[in-house]
Amino acid sequence: MTKRTVSRRGFVHGGMALGGGLLALPASAAAPAGEAAPNDTLRTIRNLRTIHGNFSDQPVREADVQTILEASVRAANASNTQSYSILVSRDPGKIKKLAGYGSSCLLLFCADHTRLIDTAKHLGYEMYADNIEAFITSSTNTILAAQTAVIAAKSLGIDSLLTNGIHRGDMERIWTILDLPQTACFPLIALLLGYPASEPPYLKGRLHGAGVIHSERYHRLGKDELDDLVRQYDDQTRHLGLIDDWEKQGHKHYLDWFYKDWMRGGKPATAEGQMLRRLKKSGFVEAQKA
Repeated sequence: MTKRTVSRRGFVHGGMALGGGLLALPASAAAPAGEAAPNDTLRTIRNLRTIHGNFSDQPVREADVQTILEASVRAANASNTQSYSILVSRDPGKIKKLAGYGSSCLLLFCADHTRLIDTAKHLGYEMYADNIEAFITSSTNTILAAQTAVIAAKSLGIDSLLTNGIHRGDMERIWTILDLPQTACFPLIALLLGYPASEPPYLKGRLHGAGVIHSERYHRLGKDELDDLVRQYDDQTRHLGLIDDWEKQGHKHYLDWFYKDWMRGGKPATAEGQMLRRLKKSGFVEAQKA
């Protein structure tokens, strides 16, 4: 038998030669000044939004789910391996246990080499996905498929929520409920599909420019640019933040709330988390030998 360890050629990194200072994109589907009128694809992308579990009871049609899945698997992937699995659930009770949110349809995207390993064994070969490179490559493949599903769903008038709720609580429940392989498979992100119970009042803004887009070389933000960034988050008309009442909570800036409250005050994790333990158990991260 031939032993083969999963490897990948280096990725080619491209850059976008965009000038201008730090600014946030308007929280609307309108094209920024100076840009050509968007086509249907760009309009769909600019109208993407997250529905945080506030879905109506209207179910997503099975035909639409299949269309979304067919689009999802067309996403780019390394060496055309499609090193992922997509688990579909239409069981509301199961969806709630898995993701923590309610919806009529869940697509669970897993970084997964099981199919590749089993096919190799079927043909008399050995294949290994027992390193961090294999995990990063399959994770990239998986996320590309998930985002493609989001865009496809929106093109059909279906909203969505990408959530890492599957990593909250006891992660082992995901393997138990779905009978996932113990090794070479890791649930990366869940996608809930549905229709909003009520229309969100606005689209979230996005940063665009220095600090996000880098031309030719990486550019670290200077003091003036950082001050401008803080001001943009404070400008609630841009809708860049997660909450709107940070001032009422006693914070001078939105980012004060973000770093102090949301991000644990910058304190490092003091113990090995269950995600790392699970990655070791899955074989993607080699456990340190004593």
